Amino acid sequence: MSASLLNYVVKAYRIGEHSNRYPIFDDTGSIIVPGRWNHKYPVIYTAENYSLAMLEKLVHCNTGDIPEHQQWIEITVPSGISYETVTPYSLQQWHNPPKSRQFGDKWLKSSRSCLLFVPSIIAPIESNILINKSHPDFSQITVSINRPVIWDRRLFLA
Repeated sequence: MSASLLNYVVKAYRIGEHSNRYPIFDDTGSIIVPGRWNHKYPVIYTAENYSLAMLEKLVHCNTGDIPEHQQWIEITVPSGISYETVTPYSLQQWHNPPKSRQFGDKWLKSSRSCLLFVPSIIAPIESNILINKSHPDFSQITVSINRPVIWDRRLFLA
């Protein structure tokens, strides 16, 4: 797999509980609790759509209650940034955490691209976008101010 350069601006979204200790646009959480695509190396997990970011948050909260104090950010990635794409066809067993973590750690360690588009487990036709904070292109990425997430109570009806 080789890196390409974006020929358009990409928007990505992330939801989290902002604190002075762990900002929303930070890779610390992936060190504390590694995700599907990382084990040894930190990475920032984002979603290509706000609605997918909400679904990801709901799956990972898994409490049945409205998550409190959640805020969202919009991430802007300019054209010219390096990226790679994983599809269900390009990486067999992509949904298998040991396989995807091995691939993700190798990608992060190589620093061959700043972004990695991966299928979402929740909605495989949509993508999560992994951001390698250690990549030289990272400094070109900008982030909006934090905004409160407004949850629809119907998502939490028993």
